[in-house]
Amino acid sequence: MDILIVVANIVIFLACAPFFEGIVRKLTAKVHSRQGPPLIQPYLDLLKLLGKESITAGNWAFKLAPMMALASIITAIAFIPLGYTTNYLTQYGDIISVVYLLTLGGVSVLLGALSSKNTYAMVGASREMITMIMVEPVLAMTFILGAVKSKGLAIDAAVFSTLNNGYGWSYVLMLVVFLMALQAFVAKQPFDIAEAEVEILEGPFIEYSGPNFAMFKYYLMLKQMFYASLFVAVFIPFLATGSYLLNVLIQLVEILVVFVLIALTASTNPRLRIDQAMKYYAVLIVMSLAAVGLTAYGI
Repeated sequence: MDILIVVANIVIFLACAPFFEGIVRKLTAKVHSRQGPPLIQPYLDLLKLLGKESITAGNWAFKLAPMMALASIITAIAFIPLGYTTNYLTQYGDIISVVYLLTLGGVSVLLGALSSKNTYAMVGASREMITMIMVEPVLAMTFILGAVKSKGLAIDAAVFSTLNNGYGWSYVLMLVVFLMALQAFVAKQPFDIAEAEVEILEGPFIEYSGPNFAMFKYYLMLKQMFYASLFVAVFIPFLATGSYLLNVLIQLVEILVVFVLIALTASTNPRLRIDQAMKYYAVLIVMSLAAVGLTAYGI
């Protein structure tokens, strides 16, 4: 049964991530008084890319990068319990493993961009590197807060710490920090600095096409849903029931609400400059450290 839950976890994410991306596109268009694409457009985009030829830069790193990115996020998804239920793999990993896998996805984007030797890709890679260095600590602090509260590095204990121990001031502060960092986690405006279509023409992905580009696109969609589901699991766990299927449905509805928030924020805020974003990230790091400090003191 535990193995089936792992498989279900992955299948649900693979099936729903493009749909949530479609919702973001549709809501963004509505806010801008446009018709917008249909909700199934991300699925159609992936299918179209899979049917095209991949033009490669001729080196192994360029070809390997999209596969590494997609594999890393799928593996992270397999570890994180969906439906407020632990699965077979959860017991074999810890929060360090999850942070490593998420960082590996970002490193894969950097590897692909740098191996393409394109100027715009280089600029996008440098921005992506800055974002990783400044934002990933906020994710790590979210897990560390749960680990300190539960006195262990186990994934389920850290993720379900709020469910098991209740809210404190430290969790309220970290909830605010996570919400403030959410747009940066999912690379949406005002923090889509690494891709910035108008400025650097998709940045790290400018040289990618066909199935390789499809894998990167899918990686980004899955990454968005992962962070939204992580927020729901860590900070809004109180609608859990005794039924796995009902829990999954409740979480998907909550994830939908998070995506609506992402879409509204992205469509109403201009893109920040990299120096502005760095100052913002620095504030988030300080606030997340304060939240962990409060947890250590039992507040």
